Amino acid sequence: MGAWGHRNFDNDTAADYVATFQENPVESTLFESLEAAFEDEYVDADVASEALAAAEIVAAAQQKATSDFPQDLLPSIASLHFTNPESAKKLARRAVKAILKESELQELWEEGDDYKSWRAVQRELLERLT
Repeated sequence: MGAWGHRNFDNDTAADYVATFQENPVESTLFESLEAAFEDEYVDADVASEALAAAEIVAAAQQKATSDFPQDLLPSIASLHFTNPESAKKLARRAVKAILKESELQELWEEGDDYKSWRAVQRELLERLT
């Protein structure tokens, strides 16, 4: 059985993404995941989970990490340098908004009991990306 929780690092897809990012902690890895969240009108749950993890990493790189940010990811964040930090935040916000607007992940949460909690986490992430 996989991990599943309302926070952005509380699922197996995000955990796998973190491992991939740690192998190559560069902005292009994050940008690819963020851009995938709005390439199609409908966002797959795995694509959305990866994009939300990437958005959390962008926020953390701006000194605005969530309280449940994976501690083993901090060294990768310390070495991360954005060409344009404002552009990275804008891209991350766009991805989160696309996921909230229409995505498989949003629909899955909407069907469950923790939808309000999940949505609150995303709204808080958007605030940290300002």
